[in-house]
Amino acid sequence: QVQLVESGGGLVQAGDSLRLSCAASGGLFGRGAVAWFRQAPGKERDFVAGMRGGGTTSYADSVKGRFTISRDSDQNTVYLQMNTLKPEDTAVYYCAATRTWVTAPFRQSEYDYWGQGTQVTVSS
Repeated sequence: QVQLVESGGGLVQAGDSLRLSCAASGGLFGRGAVAWFRQAPGKERDFVAGMRGGGTTSYADSVKGRFTISRDSDQNTVYLQMNTLKPEDTAVYYCAATRTWVTAPFRQSEYDYWGQGTQVTVSS
């Protein structure tokens, strides 16, 4: 049973940084694709950042240049470094993963495993 566990969320001020972590069991991150999504109150869950098995990354326009996704395969951990945070970044952030190649990293249906989410709140 693969499990993803996010951590690192919290309450910060606008302009601050946070690093989210997603730990996986079962050697998941060494081969397949991983991604971060987020869901703000009253809104749908949206794509934030993704990384294919080969290391290619993609980002939502709203976070490009501020957020960075990375992976430590030895530690079975994926990170989301978030800089220059804005109040509109406030959301529950979810880690997602699959053991296979993805054609559309932004599509939620591409991923088989999901974490429980971690809350990020950015005050103005």
